[in-house]
Amino acid sequence: MSRLKKADRPYDIVLFGATGFVGELTAGYLAAHAPDGLRWALAGRSEEKLARLRERLPGGPDIGVLTADVSDPASLRRLAGHARVVATTVGPYVAHGEELVAACADTGTDYLDLTGEPEFVDLMYVRYDARARETGARLVHACGFDSVPHDLGAYFTVRQLPEGVPLTVDAFVTVHAAFSGGTFASALGQFSRARQLRAAARDRRRHEPRLVGRRATTPAGAPRFAGEVGAWALPLPTIDPQIVRRSAQRLERYGPDFRYRHYAAVPRLPVAVGGVAAVGALVAAAQLPPARRRLAGLLRSGDGPSAEKRAKSWFRVRFVGEGGGRRVFTEVAGGDPGYDETAKIFAEAAMSLALDDLPVTSGQVTTAVAMGDALTGRLRAAGIRFRVAATR
Repeated sequence: MSRLKKADRPYDIVLFGATGFVGELTAGYLAAHAPDGLRWALAGRSEEKLARLRERLPGGPDIGVLTADVSDPASLRRLAGHARVVATTVGPYVAHGEELVAACADTGTDYLDLTGEPEFVDLMYVRYDARARETGARLVHACGFDSVPHDLGAYFTVRQLPEGVPLTVDAFVTVHAAFSGGTFASALGQFSRARQLRAAARDRRRHEPRLVGRRATTPAGAPRFAGEVGAWALPLPTIDPQIVRRSAQRLERYGPDFRYRHYAAVPRLPVAVGGVAAVGALVAAAQLPPARRRLAGLLRSGDGPSAEKRAKSWFRVRFVGEGGGRRVFTEVAGGDPGYDETAKIFAEAAMSLALDDLPVTSGQVTTAVAMGDALTGRLRAAGIRFRVAATR
């Protein structure tokens, strides 16, 4: 189906999972910032909850309502057929996400999610990338704090460096905020599924075309004191480096030999040691079903902090890029990463896919590949800071 034909669909954007915590924040952002004429709808299981949410939103009567359930594939296919772009907050995605990806790939509908689950992303690539390429659908995963600030931040940094030469980028993440319930649930699930995660990654490597004449790597690195940012650097085992690597594989601007490393930046050594110990304990506990269930009950998906607490939260990602005799320091920073900024990023990405003049892409793509310059511009206009701090 051509993109021109998709303009005949009733909605430009459908937000699925709109009555969850992040879903409501995303709906509120869309209601406040959608341009005149954008046709969009709320979607979820309960028509009653969706109607109540619509009543609370500016311009509510003009917002559509659609019902669908992850356990009903036919309802998801109808949902996909009504939209040019479907943005879903319904996770953990490895448990609840596949049928909607399948429906979007089959109907040529652009798809966005908030997953931070490498296993899910790899499985969706193997199963639906080829079909999405046939229909013209763009499947864009990890469109929140995982992994847009890191993916677009690396892209922004690369664009400050010379072309056609080997490049390196190190990212140092500092966050002052609570984990979101969805992120915590996804992390627990991934920690408990190490074997399945490795199997999905191996299967993807068998299906993915090899990069010819160029190289893009994301070594984990080792804990160290990073004098360039004045903090202890701890390798972060998140999906972000994988997303950055896939952007580098698709875009020649990253040069013939690109290396990216991803760290948490911790100011004091005791805090760094404690963080490593805490992550190790969490991984160990996730292997035991009773402990995993107990941990999962501490922070449920769909729960979130008050607006006052979110107003005090922030994130900063500092990048150090080198290549061709040039060294550049850049930064991406914003407010509450797990909720407010994630909702902002997610909504702006959906509007970018629906409205912006973008490169022609299809299949499973990253935000940098699908929307790089356009989404960076949108986020800067929305208050997320992309800046060059220094060059040498």
